[in-house]
Amino acid sequence: MSFLKEMFIFLRKRKKLWLAPIILVIILLGGLLVLGQGSVLAPFIYTLF
Repeated sequence: MSFLKEMFIFLRKRKKLWLAPIILVIILLGGLLVLGQGSVLAPFIYTLF
């Protein structure tokens, strides 16, 4: 969790808060790929795309 805190502080100090939603979407898509790689839900996840 300290990494996320440091990332938020960095984005706030550098006035790059517009990057936060992009980073969040990338993390969510990565989690979706990991989840769909070997689970029973994989066929349902693939139909979304």
